[in-house]
Amino acid sequence: MKQSGKIIKGVGGKYTVKCGGELFTARARGVFRHEQISPEVGDNVTLRIENEGDAYIEDIAERKNLLIRPPMANLDYMFITASAARPAPIPATLDKLSAICVHSDIIPVFVITKCDLDREIGEKLAAMYRHSGFTVFTLSAEDGEGIEELRSFLSENLKDKTAAFAGASGIGKSTLLNAIFPDLSLATGGISEKIARGKHTTRHVELFEAFGGMIADTPGFSMLDFMRFDFMTAEDLPYAFPEFEEHLGRCRYKKCTHLCEDGCAVVEALHSGDIEASRHESYVELYNILKDKKAWKKIPH
Repeated sequence: MKQSGKIIKGVGGKYTVKCGGELFTARARGVFRHEQISPEVGDNVTLRIENEGDAYIEDIAERKNLLIRPPMANLDYMFITASAARPAPIPATLDKLSAICVHSDIIPVFVITKCDLDREIGEKLAAMYRHSGFTVFTLSAEDGEGIEELRSFLSENLKDKTAAFAGASGIGKSTLLNAIFPDLSLATGGISEKIARGKHTTRHVELFEAFGGMIADTPGFSMLDFMRFDFMTAEDLPYAFPEFEEHLGRCRYKKCTHLCEDGCAVVEALHSGDIEASRHESYVELYNILKDKKAWKKIPH
């Protein structure tokens, strides 16, 4: 017997697949290993259910997108979560994640938590991303500030969609999701007093039903390695910064890199304040990584 479903969890080579109202624990067929394909949470799959009750993933449907971090497929929204303090936000990491989302046809939404701990930083970060064209929520899960606004956004936009909350450890993703969905009862952790970093409380990606769609808490991470992983090319990068879009094609030189060239429309927008300096700094950092990667790949190894 065959059934279609969606992978909602994967741990140790076993996948939980939701088929209508039923949950099956399944393994992947060996053919996927030979083809170097790994099923991921969010994949739409075909299960073969044998007489003994064993279930196997027989086919993976074509993906809308596939992320390396967090490891998920077919995302519609990414709630990029950062804290105003403890741990301090790192805009370069947030910009990397938003660029990956835009390139992968995922709508990024910024969520700034713990604004009660540092109101100035929280509002400054929110203003920067709003100016760059993103939807931003500022909140404190501890006292409920901003929770209703975010819940309303989810209820209006999540139907038949798949979303995830992602960001560094300790920023309050699980606490936030528990505040929005009290029935989840996700494990939460604090901050290491010694190093001011978050403790990992979410160990794997898991999808939950919410507002007619699916939403995931994801393990925290602090690094997105553009040199190691093929997120995009240097040529793709300008299009991953939405605020650059109206200026692209208006530069003096056709092969403009948008770093510092005379007559660059992006640089002119930077100098006029239309583009945030921090965002352009992230672009320059990523461009140089991708340029060096391209040159490295041309060298025989």
